[in-house]
Amino acid sequence: MSKCDQCIVRQLTSLQALNKDEVIKLANSKTTYTIKKGDAIFEEGEVTNGVFCVKDGVGKLSKLSANGKDQIIKLVKSGELLGQRSMISNEPANLTAKAVADMEVCFIPKSEIIGFFNNNNQFSMKLMQSVCEDLKESENDKIALVQKTVKQRLAETLLYLHDFYGENADKTLKIQLTREELAGMIGTATESCIRLLSDFNKLELIELVGKKIVLKNVKALKKIAD
Repeated sequence: MSKCDQCIVRQLTSLQALNKDEVIKLANSKTTYTIKKGDAIFEEGEVTNGVFCVKDGVGKLSKLSANGKDQIIKLVKSGELLGQRSMISNEPANLTAKAVADMEVCFIPKSEIIGFFNNNNQFSMKLMQSVCEDLKESENDKIALVQKTVKQRLAETLLYLHDFYGENADKTLKIQLTREELAGMIGTATESCIRLLSDFNKLELIELVGKKIVLKNVKALKKIAD
């Protein structure tokens, strides 16, 4: 069964609704890939014909803006599914998925997912709930973009990177984004992001160690984010 029954992706997603026979079928149909840092899992406009399970590593979902900049929409980690919305809607991917750190992903063909969807009511319900949660998250991000200042969004994003992805032994954030990527996440120009990071550094909220970031005053950052 290639340990599909014990996989973190199955435990945390709609795949938990599959029965034993369906898990065996899943294991026999999947293909496992190693994606190196910077490489794409799929590109915007590509027809994926299935879903990708993130077994290990961290990736980013991004959108190419009109001015040619790559804007990060969301970060993804182990235990998440990619491509489910475009598969259900029968549309090409509207985002690009790339590895921020080396990843291990499993590809499950659309034919298998649709088979589970048609024959397992619990699975279909959980899959639709997952898509709805993604849409809700997207709506919340849009609201934050309108209602919060760039300073608040930067503090919130730094806390998110710290809380969800952790830190290295030297206390630097484990996920190392470029200044351009960080600016894209908070919806501002790269120059503005760099200036705000410098301000946070002067206020001793963070420490800049080359390209890496250490959160020095989490409590104060939370106060700014709220």
